[in-house]
Amino acid sequence: MQHISHLHSRTQSKEFSIPFVVIFSLTFLVFFVIAVVAQGLMLNWRSWFPGAENSRTIIGGVRAAVYTLMSQLTQE
Repeated sequence: MQHISHLHSRTQSKEFSIPFVVIFSLTFLVFFVIAVVAQGLMLNWRSWFPGAENSRTIIGGVRAAVYTLMSQLTQE
């Protein structure tokens, strides 16, 4: 019985992780495009995204901004 409940919890966590990964990936892509365009135009894009203010790289800043946004979306 314990084995069955363990399998159920693992399956349930995979169901919830797929939408999270999709939302994370799409948000990362959108933020990355905005950051690259803004960087090319010599704009200070890091101040636009919460969590990216102290980052040194574009990838690091975008990742921090997406994690900050996702933590706000997943709060109960």
